Amino acid sequence: MGAELTRPALRIAGLSKRFGPTRALEGVDLEIAPGEIHALLGPNGSGKSTLIKILAGYHHAEPGAVAELDGETFDLSQATAGRHDRLRFVHQELGLVPELSAVDNLALSHGFARTAVGNIRWREMERRTTALVERFGLDIDVRRPLSLLSPVQRTVVAIAAALQGWEGRSGVLVLDEPTAVLPPGEVARLFDIVREVRDAGAGVLYVSHRMDEIFALADRVTVLRGGRRVATRPVAELTPRTLAELMAGEEIENGRRPVQPAASAEAVLQVRDLWAGPLRGVGFDLARGERLGITGLVGSGHEIVPYAVCGARTAPVRGRLRLPAHSDAWTDAGHARALGLPLVPADRAAEGVIADFSVAENLTLPLLHRLRGSGGRLHRRRETSLAEDWIRRVGVRTAGREARITTLSGGNQQKVVMARCLAQRPPVLALCEPTAGVDIATRLQLYDLIERQADEGMGVLVSSSDTQDLLALCTRVLVVRDGRIAQEITGRDITESALVHAMEGTE
Repeated sequence: MGAELTRPALRIAGLSKRFGPTRALEGVDLEIAPGEIHALLGPNGSGKSTLIKILAGYHHAEPGAVAELDGETFDLSQATAGRHDRLRFVHQELGLVPELSAVDNLALSHGFARTAVGNIRWREMERRTTALVERFGLDIDVRRPLSLLSPVQRTVVAIAAALQGWEGRSGVLVLDEPTAVLPPGEVARLFDIVREVRDAGAGVLYVSHRMDEIFALADRVTVLRGGRRVATRPVAELTPRTLAELMAGEEIENGRRPVQPAASAEAVLQVRDLWAGPLRGVGFDLARGERLGITGLVGSGHEIVPYAVCGARTAPVRGRLRLPAHSDAWTDAGHARALGLPLVPADRAAEGVIADFSVAENLTLPLLHRLRGSGGRLHRRRETSLAEDWIRRVGVRTAGREARITTLSGGNQQKVVMARCLAQRPPVLALCEPTAGVDIATRLQLYDLIERQADEGMGVLVSSSDTQDLLALCTRVLVVRDGRIAQEITGRDITESALVHAMEGTE
């Protein structure tokens, strides 16, 4: 740790917050030292996001909370956005305007460079923005709307926005799930930048569900559960299992490895000569009961595969697809939507849920044609029965089917998205970054859910940059480099080292 705890970079004492009858935080204490990377962990619904939103001024704390930044007291009892310039944030939802470019998004928080007469110096703005995102080794057109960029690229823009104009010599940088959709190469660069901030003397509050990140990066960790602080420990004194048990409040099983499907299993999906974005003639078969992983570095095109197969990509797609059990005929990949394969998308908030809809409405939306009563009207009793059945099957924790989807934690929202796909009874389940922003306990529940579908004969296609997902779920992994399948790894040969080397093209 880079500094003594004589005067914390950030000190919080007695932090409580209630939303109606629900207590989100109760008497939470937290201290972050200058030059310390302090991890904040806990299951979904533990209060992590509420704590961060109070620090950011989005929510206000209940009276009695004490907060100090570099020894200076500041008020948490008022919801005041941007309450302190020495507190910088990268939120899980990123806080970007997708219709605007990277240049415009960065200018929203720090203003435009202008001439003496007030005209915007666009070239200077583009140069500054390009320099910031290039710190991450990422080459993007900073003038394009962020809606046209990948989730990885949008994450980089959010981090760049948080770091601009801040030398990081004091204060605290708060990172909420910054690597949720980042592959290993980008994660390593982010770690370098986080360590630069720490080494300059600032504190870092780091929220992640990935165990390997905590042990690679953090000095200490605070665990929340049920809105309370249950432990603050030096990371050096913990193991992945003891830390997971602190989060879950119980002993958990050791790691898992999937069982290889029978070699004779017939194909449920065939893909041939798939061209989409950077993809260049990708082809593969997915067997009944198989869990097939697709991975690669940023820009390789691996994340496009499930979108193309499900007909969820708006840009041009070429190639051929076939569901052998349904037809001997091949379908042009440009008309993949006709196959009716559902997708669990990478960006849950933007692509997976409708924020104004209830849990039941989000779950049953693609099934309304099955729920029509006489006269074509929606049969409410059938909808209720279907929604409650799938809420129970996948273990969604909610106040009720009519609760607004945004009242659920990220992990429970993900369960709703998966339930919506599974309720359609497809032969193939396609997932992109299925555990992004999900805590350890929910991650294991999602693994169990996916495993059960495969055991019942469903083919599962998993596109992920998270090696933990690939290790836990996949019986075979295809590694994409430069738009082509460069390597296939199967069974017990699927190791983290093998995956990283294959992705990077190194021995």
